Amino acid sequence: MDWAAVPGRSFRCDTENTLCSLIFCFHSSQIDDKEFDIPQVDTPPTLESILNELEDEEEPFVLEDTCVLSTDNMDAHSCETSSLASSDSGDPAHLKRKRKTVDLNTTVHGSVLRHNLLKGISAQIVSAADKVDAGLPTAITVSSVIAVGTSHGLALVFDTNQALRLCLGTKTTGAEFGAVSALSINHDCSRLLCGFANGQITMWDLANGKLLRTITDAHPPGTAILHVKFTDDPTLAVCNDSGGSVFELAFRRMMGMRSCDSRCLFSGSKGEVCCIEPLRAPPDFRDHPITHHSLLAMASLTKILVIGLKPSLKVWMTFPYNKSDPSSVPQLAWHFVPVQKTVNPVLAFCKGDIVHFLLVKKEESGAIHVIKQRQLHLSCDIISLSWINSSTLVLVDSREKLLVVDRPSQEVLETLDLEQVQLVYNSRHFKSLATGGNVSQALALVGEKACYQSVSSYAGQIVYLGTKSAHIMTLRNWRERIDCLLKQDHFVEALSLSWSFHEGTAKAVVGLFGDTVKRKGVISDKMVEILCKFAEYALKKCPEQGKIQVMEQHFQDVVPVLVDYCLLLQRADLLFNQLYDRLVENMVAKGVFLEALESYIVVDRLGHLTTPIMRDLLAHYHDNGMMDSLERCIVHLDVTSLDIQQVVQVCWENQLYDAMIYIFNSGINDYLTPMEKLFAVIGPPLREGRSLTDEEVVIGNKLLVYISCCLAGRAYPLGDIPEDLVVQVKNQVFEFLIRLHSADLSEEEEVFPFIRTLLHFDTREFLNVLAMTFEDFKNDKQALEYQQRIVDILLQVMVDNPDFIPSQVGGLFTFLARQLAKPDNTLFVNRNLFDQVLEFLCCPDDDSRHTERQQVLLELLQVGTVVQFNEGRLLALAEKAKFYQICEFLYEKQHLYDRIIDCYLRDPLRKVEIFSFIHNLLSMPGYSPEEKQTVKDKVLQHIQELVTLDPCKSADIVLLHFTQEVQQIISGLQVKLKVVKYLKLLAQTTEKYHHSEATAYLLEKKGDIDGAFSVLLEVDTQDTLHTLYNPLELTMKVLNCMSSFISLPAIIQRILQDPVYGTGKLAELQGLILGMMDSFNYEQILLETTTNLLNHDLHWSLAHLRAAVTRGLHPRQDYCNICLQQYKRRQDSVEEIIVFICGHLYHVQCLQQKDSGCGISLAAHQQWNCFKCSSSHGGRGGPSIEPNRECSTSLAQVSIFVYDLFFYASFIDSFQYVKPTDRHTILQSILLTTTKQVFLPFSFIHSCSYANSGSRGMLEPIPAHIG
Repeated sequence: MDWAAVPGRSFRCDTENTLCSLIFCFHSSQIDDKEFDIPQVDTPPTLESILNELEDEEEPFVLEDTCVLSTDNMDAHSCETSSLASSDSGDPAHLKRKRKTVDLNTTVHGSVLRHNLLKGISAQIVSAADKVDAGLPTAITVSSVIAVGTSHGLALVFDTNQALRLCLGTKTTGAEFGAVSALSINHDCSRLLCGFANGQITMWDLANGKLLRTITDAHPPGTAILHVKFTDDPTLAVCNDSGGSVFELAFRRMMGMRSCDSRCLFSGSKGEVCCIEPLRAPPDFRDHPITHHSLLAMASLTKILVIGLKPSLKVWMTFPYNKSDPSSVPQLAWHFVPVQKTVNPVLAFCKGDIVHFLLVKKEESGAIHVIKQRQLHLSCDIISLSWINSSTLVLVDSREKLLVVDRPSQEVLETLDLEQVQLVYNSRHFKSLATGGNVSQALALVGEKACYQSVSSYAGQIVYLGTKSAHIMTLRNWRERIDCLLKQDHFVEALSLSWSFHEGTAKAVVGLFGDTVKRKGVISDKMVEILCKFAEYALKKCPEQGKIQVMEQHFQDVVPVLVDYCLLLQRADLLFNQLYDRLVENMVAKGVFLEALESYIVVDRLGHLTTPIMRDLLAHYHDNGMMDSLERCIVHLDVTSLDIQQVVQVCWENQLYDAMIYIFNSGINDYLTPMEKLFAVIGPPLREGRSLTDEEVVIGNKLLVYISCCLAGRAYPLGDIPEDLVVQVKNQVFEFLIRLHSADLSEEEEVFPFIRTLLHFDTREFLNVLAMTFEDFKNDKQALEYQQRIVDILLQVMVDNPDFIPSQVGGLFTFLARQLAKPDNTLFVNRNLFDQVLEFLCCPDDDSRHTERQQVLLELLQVGTVVQFNEGRLLALAEKAKFYQICEFLYEKQHLYDRIIDCYLRDPLRKVEIFSFIHNLLSMPGYSPEEKQTVKDKVLQHIQELVTLDPCKSADIVLLHFTQEVQQIISGLQVKLKVVKYLKLLAQTTEKYHHSEATAYLLEKKGDIDGAFSVLLEVDTQDTLHTLYNPLELTMKVLNCMSSFISLPAIIQRILQDPVYGTGKLAELQGLILGMMDSFNYEQILLETTTNLLNHDLHWSLAHLRAAVTRGLHPRQDYCNICLQQYKRRQDSVEEIIVFICGHLYHVQCLQQKDSGCGISLAAHQQWNCFKCSSSHGGRGGPSIEPNRECSTSLAQVSIFVYDLFFYASFIDSFQYVKPTDRHTILQSILLTTTKQVFLPFSFIHSCSYANSGSRGMLEPIPAHIG
């Protein structure tokens, strides 16, 4: 971005419409070492010639290129800044710190801004002040030229080479007008407006330095010019004075005479304006439809206004500030920003630490809409706000810290210290000291930090004016930002920044052109250059002597970065050829490089290695004993890059079986050789009966997993087998497993050695592998044949074989039963063998896997597999094995429903389901009367047991199905009832004499668990917990009662510590603990829901009550309705008035006189009535003087408030969860928020809280002192 505009644009430079190309690009090739000389004038010496004389020790100064700058001349001509957020500049100690590898996700911005000291202008400002008493600089503005105003009324105009071209004004006029307080240049750089501290405004012709206008009557006298601004219309400008007013200046030229018409746009009496900013469009957007309205933004001390000057004056928007420090300086800045494929102006404004953005958009109908955008929150007080491009803001805070902020992400990109700039502040002009200081205190306070005229932005550049210097800030282009980091040897940060440019995530990017592919190509070339330099730097800086760990750490900070970015750039050739060839010169670097490759290989970021790299990798990992790492790498590499013979040999010698399997499978599609090698390891010790070592167990497990993967179509150890090989591999594995003999046949080898080996190694897991494989056998005829063949082999090998223990054979039978129980089963098993399966499943001596065996047998019964067998024998086996579900199935098949009741009663897991069974059977059709009667008889026979199990459900059964047998049932229970009655009387006796433990014991025996717990709770809850906890069947009810009073962790801790349950199994406690959890969760949800509902209702009620109490009363007239005089009859008197709800207003004295002269005052609790109408509502009274408003309160108001307070007290008292102290706090808060005129002491609130005795609807008045 050049200093003036984009190259190739033309600007209007004079009033005769002569176009000259003002392209101010400052490339190093255009920099001249000599100062431009000012042409000689007729009468030397002039001020210009004096200012252009150089001191002997000075060198010529030219403005450096602000866009493309070589690093060689940066130190010579740029100003060193103390950066707080960037590593580009700072103290030298920071540069010597050791840099560590940064995460790729870490955001690095580098040095975003380039800070240059304008040495030529700075030297001439100082020279002018010293030699010709031009005064100190006070204001600056920049366009195609730079103009600087001085405290003695002069305006110095410099060209782009920092040569002084014009000196406008004289010391005489300066003495009359005062200091230059504001400057503005029009869009074609032909006119300059100067505002002065004494209120005058002058216009100059920049082509010849001629004074065109002197304006003295544009605004009220005695006020300084704070701002003067050209608009896009060259005949229209605006100014802002120290009185806070804003005026429009319309320039006219008629008959060769120049004039200026002034119009007040905003009066300072309505609120002082301290900043104005007209919308000025850049050349590309001069035809934008919004520019026809000449928008002007104005910032007062309280709000922002956006108005349109054309075609007529109109206010488009007002926006009040948030609460901020009164000394904060309002800031305004316009910029055209692309939003959703359209470009519209955005106004940025702030006062304090929050920057607001307003998008101004013109609709097709002609209406202008102002849309609020996302705010920017900062933690500093902003005194300057400028756009440097459409997405980047440059801010200065009150500590003179410069912040570069990216607007879309709201991220601070860089922080610089401007303390050395010594900014010029405009405090004298805001205080209007030149005209007597007749300004408000608020404006003078803001002026303490005002520096509006010290900051000027133009075409992507911002100029800051110091007391003795001028500085320019521009965005560095992308190459320069990278080179700044490289110059400080920050290679990691440079690569991170480069990658953000490559991916398009960098902020404030300048200098990248072309399409995405072209940009990425340019950046990739730069990154390759950085990577090569980084490798050279790492080798050069490596310590030659010292501990090996230090050298390793040095390269561990470098190598991963090199690998990472080479892979990101997809430049493996650069990594393995150029970089590795350089690093291999150092043995430590070579080792670190080869070890670093592992982390990228195992995550599949690097899948192919060159032959030399692979050879070195194998040698290094082997020599350093890193065989596990080598195996992890091999299984992720492309086999085409491997020397298969060499790798297989290394894997076999070092027992890298996963890698060996991977190479055989992926390299030569051989899935059987790995199995042969693994069987050769675990087969011999299993045949000899020796115990396997840990390594052999691991190999056996690998073998099982490998077989499972092959049969399931998955590759081992990861991935999938190619689809065209899945069936072939599965058949090969089956053929291998069912081989009669191995290739290395010996005399001792038995038939089917591979299946025998797997069964001996882990019968259960091998059968699980087969079960999972058989799940996929649907319509594959070949696979079903393999399934039958394997089952036959299993039976042949294991049944009647003493080498297998009963549990192994039992596992086989369970496996067979599950296969036979499938609906689509095609297996065939002979009857004798199946009898053995049944015998095993129903073995009463084997308690292991009882539930699993019963479930397997039940599945067999449900698919009808055992219909041909003797059901009587099966039933006997099931009863002996306590398979009650099997018995139920057989009894139901034989319609022996009464026997099913016995099954339920004997089965501890399903005992509670007996009531549902009885009810369903007696209620549903489909059962004969005889069958139902047998069930009824069985129920009556076991009624005592059912009542003990669940009295409530037993009563329901009796009520629904045994209405005729009630007397019989009661008689059967009579004995127990007598015992219960006796226990009840005994319990009453013990309770009468306060024998708590005896009472609890009797209540417990009677069945009243809750009553027993309540009795003991009154004595000592914690001490009696152990006493109540012994009976298992009563525990759940006790725990449910306990959960309402004792915390859940305490209960669980006591359960786990109790000796009764401490020796039991966890399964026995599972039901208890889960039940407690359910109760706890239910009560917690219930409590939260209830609390939320109560809080919502309370908030709603209090909000409506507060709104009613605090509602203001608006009088209908401003005079008393009795004496018909104004409510404030004398200025120096304080009279009390009363306003009624009806709107009528009265003097208190008039009401007292009207009330038959009884002389009752407000303090006497008089109930006033409105004499104008029939209503008798209490009014809200108060004195007519605001400061003493709280000193007097009408009794009607007090009555209403007291009644409301009683209502609050009764309402809050209705909630049992509100503590008394909380109730007082709530009432006190309500009191403070509802009124400021009535004060009630805390004792009165306390009395209100408890005045609601008896009916809640009646509130009895309580006498209280009201002050």
